[in-house]
Amino acid sequence: MDPAGPAAGAINTIWWVMLAGATAIFLFVTALLLLAFRPRASHDASVRRWIVGGGLIFPGVVLTALLTFALVVGERLLPRGDVPAVQVAAESSQYQWSFTQPAAGAGSIRTKGVLHIPAGRPVDVTLTSRDVIHAFWVPRLAGKLDAIPGHRNVLRIEADAPGVYQGVCAEYCGVGHAGHVFRVVAHDPAGWARFQREGGA
Repeated sequence: MDPAGPAAGAINTIWWVMLAGATAIFLFVTALLLLAFRPRASHDASVRRWIVGGGLIFPGVVLTALLTFALVVGERLLPRGDVPAVQVAAESSQYQWSFTQPAAGAGSIRTKGVLHIPAGRPVDVTLTSRDVIHAFWVPRLAGKLDAIPGHRNVLRIEADAPGVYQGVCAEYCGVGHAGHVFRVVAHDPAGWARFQREGGA
């Protein structure tokens, strides 16, 4: 409910639209329920009209509109090759996240429990796991995606502004699951250049 990136903003919009659609259906069904308690003599519509119009057409139209909207917006959340993105490899284990990304010169930078990204630029996080299924989730930046042993999933995240964002494992992964957390540090251009030169912790 407090998005700090385009993906989280899109998910927030989907949530509000779904709530509006669910509210419309709920109010309509409630109205039909109240109408059912009226005396039979005052009914002026046929049973067929109520069943077809109220039971099929109205919810069908609303649910189709919601599905179409969610698919269109959800399609925009997928990583695409047309926009250059910072590439990060994220490997999860019980109960820690390790992140690897290219350094400014040769080599790479590896951090544990802290993911460094540039603010205002898309970042593609390639997820994998060393043991069981985990889930990478930074609620203010994007939706969640599973890290699966032997498989690679890619999640695009982006922070609108520099700051520190909390991330969690959103898939129960064992007794240490509650402490399986990490931080995302989004840097301004100067801070990002410094991180790439000096590495991180």
